[in-house]
Amino acid sequence: MKLLEAMTQTPSIAGREDRLRNLILKHAAGLFDQTCVDSLGSLICHRKPRNPRTHRKKPRRIMIAAHMDQIGFMVHHIDSKGFLRVQSVGGFDPRNLFSRLVTVCTDVHNTKGDLPGVMNPGGKPVHIASEEDRKRVPEISDLVIDLGLEVKEVTPKVHIGDMVVIRAPFMEVGKTIVGQCLDNRVACWLAIRALEHVQQHDCEIYVVFTAQEEVGCRGAGPAADSIQPDIAIALDTTLCVDTPGVDETQSVTLQGSGAGLMVMDGRTIADLGLIEEFEKIAKSKKIKAQRTILARGGTDASTIQSKGSGYRVMSLVCPTRYIHTVTEMIHLDDLYATRDLLAAFLSTTS
Repeated sequence: MKLLEAMTQTPSIAGREDRLRNLILKHAAGLFDQTCVDSLGSLICHRKPRNPRTHRKKPRRIMIAAHMDQIGFMVHHIDSKGFLRVQSVGGFDPRNLFSRLVTVCTDVHNTKGDLPGVMNPGGKPVHIASEEDRKRVPEISDLVIDLGLEVKEVTPKVHIGDMVVIRAPFMEVGKTIVGQCLDNRVACWLAIRALEHVQQHDCEIYVVFTAQEEVGCRGAGPAADSIQPDIAIALDTTLCVDTPGVDETQSVTLQGSGAGLMVMDGRTIADLGLIEEFEKIAKSKKIKAQRTILARGGTDASTIQSKGSGYRVMSLVCPTRYIHTVTEMIHLDDLYATRDLLAAFLSTTS
């Protein structure tokens, strides 16, 4: 869990994935035969067949896409008193953004320039607010970041476009892990840990840690163009809303029921043959798995599927409660099931 914790504490929003990319490169050393970074910032890692049991002249190319970026903010205004206003980068629910500690990253590479701050909506505190004020849910445009500094100290350090992320701990709660940006640090962790378990495989494996997924799945498409995979698997999280206040028909996945096989989401219909292949492997290896459909939203699979002449795609997803908050929750059984199922697929496909 130390690696996953480090990933959740490494700021990397869409278009500013530099820090996480460097962390992944450090921990993935030795897992791949070749790595490169494309023009969008996606990290493409290639592993040739190892101890192949078959001798294909052209081994199948398997692409695993795990996006590096998290939802966050960019500074878009510094006022005359040194308060910051932000632009959201990715989909936030403003109800979850009150009274938060944040980090303003003035250098995408160097943590020494990071500044702590407090994010609150502008306006009156509860003691002097009217009843109407207290009912209103502020918009992101209402949020103000207070660095506790005078404007003359702020303006030399902070610039328009600087990355801002919420600060929140990573911890174990019962049989789960809880933290911010498990979407999609979990997939990055899963890709690394699954590859560590794969000692022999017939296929060529390309693990792509993609850029800018949270703002339109932008990085996966160009990467697929360069790889031209036979099969592509988007590795991601998905909704698990099996909690009070939600009808069971909207649960999407159930916590503790294993890895999610995404049959369809708002942007992709998966290749049925791949779904059935993963189910067959799960059954033979006694790994828990569940089919799922997501009415809205999507993964990198959508961009990959429609590139070139089209590719066979599927999303392998990890059930996540309270998604797109700073208390995302994943059951350890589901985490390990997803890891084991991915490793088994890579080991057995030819």
